[in-house]
Order: sequence, then C-alpha cells, then structure tokens
Amino acid sequence: MSSPKEVRQKRASRIRRVVKKVANGRPRLSVHRSSKNIYAQVIDDVEGVTLAAASTLDANLRSSLKTGADVAAAAAVGKLLAERAKAAGVTDVVFDRGSFIYHGRVKAVAEAAREGGLNF
Repeated sequence: MSSPKEVRQKRASRIRRVVKKVANGRPRLSVHRSSKNIYAQVIDDVEGVTLAAASTLDANLRSSLKTGADVAAAAAVGKLLAERAKAAGVTDVVFDRGSFIYHGRVKAVAEAAREGGLNF
C-alpha cells in the first residue's frame, strides 16, 4: 500500500505533466501550501530557473499579516507575486496547483495573481 506522501507526489507529478504539456513555452506558476505558510513561484521550465517568487515568509509581508495560513495571507502572496512577475517581464503563465485542490488558499493565490495582471 502507498503512503500518503507517495500518493501526494504521484498526484503532483501527474498534474505537472499535464501542465507542462499545455504550457506552450509559458512559465509555470507553482503553488505550495503548508499548514503555516504558503509559497508561490513563477518557473521557466525551459531554462530551469525561477523568475519570481513570493511567500508569507517575506519580511515585508510577514509584518503586515496576522498569520501566514489564511486566505488573506494567500491573497497578499498572489498580489506580490504578480507584481514581481510583471517586473521580470512575465504576463502569461500556466497555473500549477501541485497536489492541492483548487479552493481556499490555493484559489486565493490564483485570483490575486489574476487581479495583479497575470493571465492564465
């Protein structure tokens, strides 16, 4: 029987495979959520580099947030990531939710990034 970690990794790789197939050269907006924080980054898979990143651990975000594990914090991360991605010259991305369901904090990051100017 597979462990929960193996099941989560298999699900994430399956989703990532589909995302990379439909990317058409666009960078990937990858989201990871833990029980205490949320992390997001824009990755260029062709070059293998991170173009922009944001998390609730950033110094300027941490001071303004009550906690790093709520929807408001996730929205702030999405907005900050969109600003940094636009500064790096990225406007079109493909959303990679990893092994996480698209609701709650993951959805808040995506919606805030869209409001910030990213297209996906």
